Parts: sequence; C-alpha cells; structure tokens
Amino acid sequence: MDTYLCFDIGGTFIKYGVISENGTFLTTDKLPTEATQYGGAGILRKVNSIVEEYLRDYHLKGICISTAGMVDSEKGKILYSAPLIPDYTGTPIKEILEKKFCLPCEVENDVNCAALAEYYAGAAKGSSISLCITVGTGIGGAVLINGQIFHGFCGGGCEIGYLHLPGGEFQNLASTSVMVRRASTCKKVPIELMNGVSLFDMAKRGDVDCIHIVDEVADILGMGIANACYIVNPEIVVLGGGIMAEWEYFGTRIQNSLNRYLLPYIANNTKLVCVENGNYAGMLGAFYFFMQKYLG
Repeated sequence: MDTYLCFDIGGTFIKYGVISENGTFLTTDKLPTEATQYGGAGILRKVNSIVEEYLRDYHLKGICISTAGMVDSEKGKILYSAPLIPDYTGTPIKEILEKKFCLPCEVENDVNCAALAEYYAGAAKGSSISLCITVGTGIGGAVLINGQIFHGFCGGGCEIGYLHLPGGEFQNLASTSVMVRRASTCKKVPIELMNGVSLFDMAKRGDVDCIHIVDEVADILGMGIANACYIVNPEIVVLGGGIMAEWEYFGTRIQNSLNRYLLPYIANNTKLVCVENGNYAGMLGAFYFFMQKYLG
C-alpha cells in the first residue's frame, strides 16, 4: 500500500500525518509551530525532522504540504507570508525537500487545500463552483471550479481577507482573533484568558456585550461573503475555522446577514454550509492536490 506524508503548516501548529492511497489517515499528530520565535527556517527544520522520522517506519511515496501564505503551487514556493510567520516569504519548500529526500513534494495554500478536501470528501462534494472561506487568526478564501483551484494570474486569487470593507480589511474586522480581542477589552478579561469558546459561552448565556460582538461579526462576514458571491457566483459556500464549531449558534446569523446583502435570486441559489473535515481538511486537501498533480 502506498503511503504519503501530509503537513498542514499554520501559525500556531504544524499538523502532520501519514495517509494511505485511498485517503485514509493511518496516523496524525501535531506540534507547536513557534513561528514568531523561529520563523520560516524553524518550520523547515521541524518538517525535515518529521520526514526523517516517518521514513524509518513507512515507505513514503510523496510529501504533501498545506501551508499558510500565498503559494506558487507550480514551484512549491512561498510568495508571501504575513508577519505571523517571519522570514517565510520566498522559501522554496518543494525544491528543498525534494533535493533532501528524493521524494516528490507538492505545496499548496492551506485554504485551497481545505477547499479540495471539501470537494472530494466533504460538504462541497461534486459541486460545480465552490467558495471556501476559513475564519481564524485571519480570513482566507479559495475558489474551486469543477474541482480545480482558481489561482488567478499570479497566485493571488481569492485572497478574500484583504477585501476592503467599511472600517478596514475584511480579516481585520471579522476574524476570530478580532472577536476575541474585542471581548477581552469589553469584558475586561486578560486576552490570554479569553478565546472563542468562552466568548460564545457567554453569548449563549445571554451576555449582551458578547451577543453584540457575535452579531456584528456575523453581519460583517455576511457582507464579505456576499461581495465574493457577486463576483464568483458559487453553487456552495463552505465556512471553516475553529469558530465554526459554533455553527448551530453562529451559522444562522451569518446566513441571515448573507441574505440581506445578496439579491434574492442569488441568495436562493447559493448554499451556505459548514466544513465537514475540520482539523484534517488541510492535510487531506494537500493529499488530493498531490494526487491531482501526479494522477491528473
């Protein structure tokens, strides 16, 4: 049985695992990225160490990488990385790993990978045009047309987090990190003691301030998603990120906002759903991207 080593490199954690040729994970694990401390070079050291470890136990056929940042998916190189991961821009991941381990390696943006995971084995399975948006430290987007990632002219397609909305950039108005900071300030709770779970717990218990934060962010998310829908006209919009664990409470609010900003005809023909692959979406999508490249 052929096996592949998958990575999902984020600002907080590097998730990794071995997947079989039929898309089943045999093992998964994670470790802190420590991005701000060690930067891009530190990430590569950790990835190298993990590959070396797994080569001792598995006959790997390839390395599949999902990563934060703008990616040149042909060269497997980081085109741009936010300050969250310093000194990552320009890193030729594919070239370095293929040279070191003599294994094929493919690298793609993490949201693009999440979108592929949902297309092949999730909420957007078989859709003609899907828009995937992840809400976390920032906001990322991806568009798939008949299962193929739309990269744009120079690799910057669907960088939805940088959309300009009233008040600033989309991701500076409606990301999970923004919600948590606002709740921390409003409730006078140290930021290290506040997170998305506690924010929603307070909102569901009737805390007026937290309800207001959730409602306002849901409205901004609906506005940003609507703007993207007017350009892409997707069949389905898939929302991901840890905060979507609160889908039952949050999803209806986002849907109501989306309906307000979209023309009724478009709203009635646009399905809004939550991701199905959760924490495995990045790694799973990296595998599917690898298989697209090598099997067509």
